Amino acid sequence: MQKLVSTLMILTSIIVTGQTKKTHNLDLTESVINWKGTYAFLFSEHTGTVHFKEGELQTNDGHITGGTFVIDMTTISNEDYLSKRGAVAHLRDTDFFDVTKYPTATLEITNVIYHANYNEHKIEANLTIKGITRPINFIAFVDTDAKRMITKFKIDRTRWGITYNNKVKNKAIAEAIEFNVLLQF
Repeated sequence: MQKLVSTLMILTSIIVTGQTKKTHNLDLTESVINWKGTYAFLFSEHTGTVHFKEGELQTNDGHITGGTFVIDMTTISNEDYLSKRGAVAHLRDTDFFDVTKYPTATLEITNVIYHANYNEHKIEANLTIKGITRPINFIAFVDTDAKRMITKFKIDRTRWGITYNNKVKNKAIAEAIEFNVLLQF
């Protein structure tokens, strides 16, 4: 019995030491989240960007095992504002993201399933916005040579309390917010 336990301990230590665990830091200047919000009954939309404050991705033997990303909500902007046609302050106030009270949002990867045939990763994560954490799932594509991950997904904004303070105007806005994310490491 003692030989069996010793053999198992040796094999375990060989397996563990043979694994290559790495942490990849996010390149904050090249990584970006592009967002899009639409109206419920109009053919109109608002688009913009928000940037990361920090982030890292963990891998083991080249496979993604986890990661944590902090989004700097004070950087949220939209194309109208950048073109001097609209205000971004409304997105930052209590009607939407309340960035004074919640200056960051986070995404923490909790599970990854790799589909080698399609080079896609099914990612399960916890997304925290306005202090509310909800699970989300999305598919990500990784270019290991370019050290880049891209994904596109939607969330229901109402699940995170992102609602307009006016019931009529809130109903005019589609519940879905679309995110197109580029992560560069």
